[in-house]
Amino acid sequence: MEFEQRNRYYADLPFLVKVIAGIDGKFGMFVTESVSRKGYRIQARREIGVEVVTNGLDFSPLNYRNVDSIIDTIEPQGTIDFRVSLKYSYLDGKYNRVPFKGDIFLVRAILEGDILTFRINHIDGPGRTECGRIADTIIDELRRGS
Repeated sequence: MEFEQRNRYYADLPFLVKVIAGIDGKFGMFVTESVSRKGYRIQARREIGVEVVTNGLDFSPLNYRNVDSIIDTIEPQGTIDFRVSLKYSYLDGKYNRVPFKGDIFLVRAILEGDILTFRINHIDGPGRTECGRIADTIIDELRRGS
């Protein structure tokens, strides 16, 4: 386990899944080291993709279009797993979007009473985003009440 964070939480897992579904497709800009030139910093785009475990073992896409059919199968308390993929890209000198290797995280959300625990593991990619940033993004969305 790479990262664990506990939070007070006064809703249920179906609400959490709905909020996380709203994160799918969102993007933001960040500064990172260039893929081709060591020591050179670039402005890059980070786009979020979200999947949720279904049937106890398979990941399925999770987004605002299918979230209502998924939350009907989720218990109010317990554990649920997500896979969060970050796609990175930047604009080259001719303003063409150039993708480069992203990061993939496994996120386990455990709700026991009013304590929500996130356990986040980085499973693939160069590590341009830290596990704690994934938790912060989810918490920020929960605070917004998406």
